[in-house]
Amino acid sequence: MGGFREGHQFSLEGIDLTQDSGVDFSKYSTEELKELWRKTVKGGMHGLCFSLYEDGQRPGDIITEEQVRRRMEIIKPYTNWVRSFSCTDGNEFIPRIAKEYGIKTMVGAWLGDDPEINDREIAGLIQLAKEGFVDIAAVGNEVMYRKELTEEELLDFIRRVKEALPSNIPVGYVDAYYEFSARPRITEACDVILANCYPYWESCHFDYSLLHMKQMFAGASAAANGKRVIITETGWPSAGTNLHDAFPSEENAMKYYINTQVWARKEGIETFYFSSFDESWKEGPEGDVGAYWGLWDKNEKLKFN
Repeated sequence: MGGFREGHQFSLEGIDLTQDSGVDFSKYSTEELKELWRKTVKGGMHGLCFSLYEDGQRPGDIITEEQVRRRMEIIKPYTNWVRSFSCTDGNEFIPRIAKEYGIKTMVGAWLGDDPEINDREIAGLIQLAKEGFVDIAAVGNEVMYRKELTEEELLDFIRRVKEALPSNIPVGYVDAYYEFSARPRITEACDVILANCYPYWESCHFDYSLLHMKQMFAGASAAANGKRVIITETGWPSAGTNLHDAFPSEENAMKYYINTQVWARKEGIETFYFSSFDESWKEGPEGDVGAYWGLWDKNEKLKFN
C-alpha cells in the first residue's frame, strides 16, 4: 500500500513528451475542476480499494459487519469491483457484503512474517472462495517489496491457494509493478498480474504522472507475457508533505483521479483506485500523506464538494 520506492525514482530519460499527458486542465477554474471531479466520480469506476478503519482504529482491531455495511452502502453506487486486503478481523465481511450488493470482489490474504497469521489468512481466503465470494484471489500484498517472505515461501502460498480453489477463480499476487520483471518465477505462478502503480511514491512531478503510470503499466504488461494485467492500486494524496517533486494537494488529487479514469476507460485497463476513505492510522507508516488518499474523508463525506 505505497511507500517510497527506493531505487525507482522518476526520470524524464527516455520519455516521449509528445505523448498525451492527460486532460488539459489549464482552462478549468478551481470550481470547474471540482465539478469535473464530482462528475467523474459519479460516472463510476472499475474498482475501488476498501478502507476499513475509522478514526482510532487500526489493523488488528476487530471490525463489525455493521461498519463494513455502512461503508459499502456509501461506495456501492460508484464502483463495479471492490478490493479487500485481508480475510480476518472483520475484513471477511467485505466480500460477503459486496456480493449482496452485486459488486465483484478481489479478495486479498494479508501475508507477512508471522506464520500463524499467514495460515489464518490463507484459510480465510480459501473458505471465502469456496463459498462463492471471491472473483479474483490475491495471495499477499507487497510482501516481496517489504522483504517479509522469501520467493519460495510466497510461491508455496500461491500454490496452496491454486490447488484449493476452483479453476475459474484467477489467482495472483499484488506488488509494485517492477517486481514482476524482477521475479519471473512469481510472474509465471500467477494467473493474473496485479500491479501497484504509484507515480507519487517515485517522486514524480504531477505534470508527468500519467505518462509515468503508462510506463509502469507497460513494464508490468511486458513482464506478464500476454497474461491479464490489473492495476490494483494507484492514487494521489490530497494533503501532506511533498516527496521531492511529488506534491500532495487537493488540486493534484482531483486531476490525478480524472486522468486515471479517462485513460483507464479509453484503454480498457482494469484499475482499482486507492482509496475509498481517508484513514488516520496510515499517517504513522507512510508519513503525514498516509492519511489522505481517500475519495471520501475520514468522516465518510465525499471530498471536494
